[in-house]
Amino acid sequence: MSYCDLEKVDVNEMPVGKLIAILARAQATYFNHILAEIGINDPQLHILFEINKDSKINQDKIASRCNTNKGAVARSIKKLEENGLVTRTIDENNRRQNIITLTQKGSQTLDKAIGMLDELESYLFEDDNEKQALQIILRDLSIKVMKLNDDRFGKK
Repeated sequence: MSYCDLEKVDVNEMPVGKLIAILARAQATYFNHILAEIGINDPQLHILFEINKDSKINQDKIASRCNTNKGAVARSIKKLEENGLVTRTIDENNRRQNIITLTQKGSQTLDKAIGMLDELESYLFEDDNEKQALQIILRDLSIKVMKLNDDRFGKK
């Protein structure tokens, strides 16, 4: 669906989930194009965010926080490591786990990506209040759907 087509749609006739999916795909497409300029993609960006938040993070925790499978995370981390953005070291407390850390280049790349994200959000939102209201709504909806999944299908 093009943005011209979407402008003509009555939002009351479109499920919220479809709008969220359209937004997510459009944002991922945009981000993958601009992130290519700094040598990463959207899933790798999410991994860099998680590593930046937790200096002692392992691949399993990254997979859980990014809501993706361990194999996809392992492939992304391998690529990030090959590009000098992260390092893997064996966890001294659990030798079967690797601790993933950002390199200086990884930190610089993340800073550039955050700048790109800020530019996009400046384009999308009139002001911080509008952005914060949407963040709260999306977080709360995400929590509800995640709880529903846990209740109905058990924890992953």
